[in-house]
Amino acid sequence: MTDVAARFDRHEIVYVAGHRGLAGSAIERALRRAGYTNIVGETHARLDLTQARAVDRFFDEARPAAVILAAAKVGGILANSQKPADFIRENLQIQINVIDAAYRHGARKLVFLGSSCIYPRLALQPMREEYLLTGELEPTNDAYALAKLAGIKMCQAYRAQYGFDAVSVLPTNLYGPRDNFSERDSHVIPGLIRRMDDARERGATSFEVWGSGTPRREFLHADDFADAVAIVLEKYSDPAPVNIGTGEDVTIAELAALVRDVVGLGAPLVFDTSKPDGTPRKLLDISKIRALGWQPRIALRDGLEQAYSWYRANVVNPPLARIAAR
Repeated sequence: MTDVAARFDRHEIVYVAGHRGLAGSAIERALRRAGYTNIVGETHARLDLTQARAVDRFFDEARPAAVILAAAKVGGILANSQKPADFIRENLQIQINVIDAAYRHGARKLVFLGSSCIYPRLALQPMREEYLLTGELEPTNDAYALAKLAGIKMCQAYRAQYGFDAVSVLPTNLYGPRDNFSERDSHVIPGLIRRMDDARERGATSFEVWGSGTPRREFLHADDFADAVAIVLEKYSDPAPVNIGTGEDVTIAELAALVRDVVGLGAPLVFDTSKPDGTPRKLLDISKIRALGWQPRIALRDGLEQAYSWYRANVVNPPLARIAAR
């Protein structure tokens, strides 16, 4: 590890790719709290990161000193199973275009967001960074995982060949404001929140959860993750990736019961064991990020209450709808 904080003036340009998503928007907030004043981002409508020429033009004009690559095509088990070609193609395109353009146009630091789902399906728990590529991937999301592994290797290759200070972080399952609450391709927490809220509104007498409920998962609020990314940007320079999680996990059954309580759904849970469980357990060893002075601060229940409040205020009853109703 190398302290590189002195290399950055907080008035220099920092480009957050994916600044409107769950992770990217939280990272932008964290950087502003840390004193960064010149953060830039572009919407997908204005800049399609899968298009190399458009990405090159953007970097030629913006010339960011630092880049945080939070843009990605993401989704839950259903989406990954149905559209593996989309997940591997689009993520590889984004990564190749942004990492290469950042290097060629003079960025001095790049932080690439990987994922905890890229670890081997049956990795030892808690998972240490050196366990990557030591076993078979989880088949329900192997296309996405392979793309993310390629991104990490690309960062390492550009560091080795060109001396480019590209580092990778591996977040556990994130949740919070600006999450994807769509019906078909959301992750487990936003999916449960939406479906349980709908079930509560309908007065449902039971609620179905995919799988057995026994897999264990770790969940981190996006704002906690973003604080860790800000620390990595300033203090970490090494080819090895960094895990970012809570160091604690719960079963899917425990999570579902907690979300049901937060939402106020009275119906009993029914587990559909015909549906896939995915990886049996995913728990990260977070000793490396803790050594940099970071600790998670938002408890799971508190974070779920925040996420549900955001969902009700911005998805169920968005501000424009409230204004139109007056």
